[in-house]
Amino acid sequence: MKLKIKEENTGGELLLFKDEAVFDRLAFTRDHFNKYFTIAWNPAESQTVTIDGAEYEFPANSLLTLLFSQSFSFENPASIIAWQFNREFYCIIDHDSEVSCVGFLFSSTDHLFVKLGDQDRQKLQLLSDVFIEEFKTADNIQNEMLLVLLKRLIIYVTRLARSGYVPAKKQQDERFHLIRKFNLLVESHFKSEHSVSFYAQQLCKSPKTISNLFAIFNQKPASQIIQERITVEAKRLLRYTDRSIKHITFELGFDEVSYFSNFFKNNTGMSPSDFRNAQEVAKIL
Repeated sequence: MKLKIKEENTGGELLLFKDEAVFDRLAFTRDHFNKYFTIAWNPAESQTVTIDGAEYEFPANSLLTLLFSQSFSFENPASIIAWQFNREFYCIIDHDSEVSCVGFLFSSTDHLFVKLGDQDRQKLQLLSDVFIEEFKTADNIQNEMLLVLLKRLIIYVTRLARSGYVPAKKQQDERFHLIRKFNLLVESHFKSEHSVSFYAQQLCKSPKTISNLFAIFNQKPASQIIQERITVEAKRLLRYTDRSIKHITFELGFDEVSYFSNFFKNNTGMSPSDFRNAQEVAKIL
């Protein structure tokens, strides 16, 4: 079952998938223009999910959130219940004060697998049933009702994710929101800005303050977050496009191919050309 609603004036789209034999996203190929955020729920047995070419375990009774730029496929898509929406339907950046998920719930480098308890699962099942009923109720307030349900879903998933990854006493700490803002800035500027000092300046903080902040919240070092985001994008471009390594070098903000090659090898253990060749061999096999 694939349910979809589209706002003709804005191009906003909301989709729900359940019991679908095919459910994936192949960025840079046939799905290049589909900019959907994804919330996927695995209510069945543990299975493998492939995200940007890397395999992860998707535990039973857990949730996974994916950015619009990520490629993904599931070992058993028919058992997945998933919601997708684009920013034209609901922009989580413009409405961050409502859902407080930007820079935390959706990430290009860290994939949140949110484990559900029995009560959480029951609530999510009820919410998905209400979604389905509203999708099937075509009236003049259908869009508004589905938007309210989507906000409720995002807020609920964010709350579950925070309870699992952030100590309760720190969730309302303004410093935690600085981390979210840092992650959002990296997502917006990683192709041109590679230094912690740039992002610290944008946040009106010193680089040392930012580094200490990430340590307090047991996060990866700020510099590592930037490097990992660049590396993820480099892998995508090498895997899914035929752009030259020189082109990719400049697209990712490096001045010299040799500098980009050293950066990529330090972060992956392979040169860009060896990585691309390995992907081509894997496709053949």
